[in-house]
Amino acid sequence: MSFSEHALTFDCAGETLVGILARPAADAAATGVVIVVGGPQTRVGSHRQFVLLARALAAAGYPALRFDVRGMGDSGGAQRDFEAIALDIGAAIDALRQACPGVAKIVLWGLCDAASASLLHVEATRDPRIAGLCLLNPWVRSEASLAKTQVKHYYGQRLLQAEFWRKLLSGRLNIVKSIAEFAGKLAGASSGTGASPRLTFQDRMAAGWRAFPGPILLILSGDDYTAKEFLEYASSNADWHGLLDRPGLSRLDMPAADHTFSSQEWRKTVENACLDWLEKHD
Repeated sequence: MSFSEHALTFDCAGETLVGILARPAADAAATGVVIVVGGPQTRVGSHRQFVLLARALAAAGYPALRFDVRGMGDSGGAQRDFEAIALDIGAAIDALRQACPGVAKIVLWGLCDAASASLLHVEATRDPRIAGLCLLNPWVRSEASLAKTQVKHYYGQRLLQAEFWRKLLSGRLNIVKSIAEFAGKLAGASSGTGASPRLTFQDRMAAGWRAFPGPILLILSGDDYTAKEFLEYASSNADWHGLLDRPGLSRLDMPAADHTFSSQEWRKTVENACLDWLEKHD
């Protein structure tokens, strides 16, 4: 199906946001996709990922809007992090539905902290227009979660590498420094388990995930510490108990893929997975 692209400007709390809408030439599906952009990044995406994704979605009949949040790219306002863009996401949903009146349902698509921002938006708004979430390598980073992931996946692998033992036996490895570094990571991995006086963003993500009634597509890269950290956190934190097994969750693991799915093969796999999932739930 052919499609066209149109620049959109729309308001968010008194600031002007800029986006690009990829619109199918024929009658569009009832579902539109808002591509949420994490930061610091623009609506183009790494290696033009968001451009290509939006075009693939539109070619399949799904209107797709990619946009710059406040303070990024061509949008006005002060720069803010992923925890503070719920208004931006809401404004983008409004803009897409105004431009495409036939769209009744919205899917939020987000990579890394944009996936986290999508869950935070759901948790904060319970927006009934959001019918699905497509989340790639969600960001749950804390000092403790990073340390735990590094201990399990980096230091464990190092002990199995011949190069490590060659350095150790040749004297080229500062063993005292290495032990101190490893001990620091172990201490960091065991910290942060006490009660928190307020909900963390990870807690709010879990609440949004648990409360969301629609389908979720989770895509995880195998060669990515962010994805590994997410799995470690979700499997060990009480607030996330059972969420990776919830009804309506579809999961795709891509063992060789990096964080941004930088090869053409990985990008096409993501696009096809998203399209298959949309067709199933449209």
